[in-house]
Amino acid sequence: MSSIPMIEQSAGKGAARAAARRGPGAGRKAGSSSVRRPGFLTYGFLSAVLLASIFPLYWSFLVGSHDNTVLSRGIPLLPGGNFLANAGKVFDSIPFWKAMGNSLIVSSVTAASVVVFSTLAGFAFAKLRFRGSKGLLVFVVATMAVPTQLGVVPLFIVMSKLGWTGSLWAVIVPGVVTAFGVFWMTQYLRDALPDELIEAVRMDGASMIQAFWYIGFPAARPAAAMLALFTFVATWTNFFWPFIVLDPSNPTLPVALQLLQAAHFVDYSVVLAGAVLATVPLLVLFVAAGRQLVSGIMQGAVKG
Repeated sequence: MSSIPMIEQSAGKGAARAAARRGPGAGRKAGSSSVRRPGFLTYGFLSAVLLASIFPLYWSFLVGSHDNTVLSRGIPLLPGGNFLANAGKVFDSIPFWKAMGNSLIVSSVTAASVVVFSTLAGFAFAKLRFRGSKGLLVFVVATMAVPTQLGVVPLFIVMSKLGWTGSLWAVIVPGVVTAFGVFWMTQYLRDALPDELIEAVRMDGASMIQAFWYIGFPAARPAAAMLALFTFVATWTNFFWPFIVLDPSNPTLPVALQLLQAAHFVDYSVVLAGAVLATVPLLVLFVAAGRQLVSGIMQGAVKG
C-alpha cells in the first residue's frame, strides 16, 4: 500500500483510489496473463518446417531401399528391402571407411581450430583497445563477400609449392579460421563479457592471456559450441575444394560418393544409399550433442 501515495502524486487521487480497489496483486495477475503459450499456428508452422527438413533424408532412404527395376516403374511411397544390399555395393565400390575417417579427421581438426582462433580474435576485437581495430574487423568481415571460387587457383598453387596436394593438410590448413567465426565470437563476447570483470582479473595480477583462458573462454562457451557445430557440418559436407586438391585414393566422404556416379550409367539407388550412410554420423552428432548445446545456449542467455 506504500505505492498508493506515489500514484496519487503522479496520476491524481482518482488513479490512486482505482489502484487501491484493485489490490496489490492486480499488477502481477495482469502481467502473468500476458504470457501466452504457443498456439496451434506456431506448432503447425514448426511441424511443417520439421517435415520439410526430414523429407530429403526420407526421399534418399526411399530411393536407396529399392533397385532400378522398381524405380523404372515409378517412385514408390514406402521403403523397400534392398537398402542393405545397396549399402554393400557402396562399400565395395568406393573406399567408404577410409573416406569417412578422413572426413572425421578434417572436420574435427577444422572445427577445433576455428573455435580456438576465432575466440581469440573475437576476444581481441571485443575487449582490447588498439589502433585500427574497427577497420581491421570490417576488412575481415568484408572477405566473406569474396566467392570461394576466386581463390581456388592461387590457393592450389600455394598447396602445390608446399607439396600438400593430395594430403589432408591441404584441406585443413585453409580452414583453420573463418571470417564468420571471428565476427560471430566478436559480437557474442562484446555483450556477454563485462569489461569490469576483465579489469578486476587484471588488477589481481593476471595476464591478458590468463584473463582470456579463465574468464573469456568460459563466457564464450555457448557461442563456441554452436560455432563448432556449424563448422563441423560445413566441413563434413564440403565438396568443392577437397574434390580439387585431393586424390581419388585419399578422398573425403563427399568426394568418395561422387565416384559412385562416375560411370556412364548412374545407379541412383546406390548413390542415394551412400548419401544416407554419409548423413548418419551427422545425425548421431546432433543426437549426442543436441541437449548439451541447447543447455549451453540457455545458460548463456540467462547469464547475458
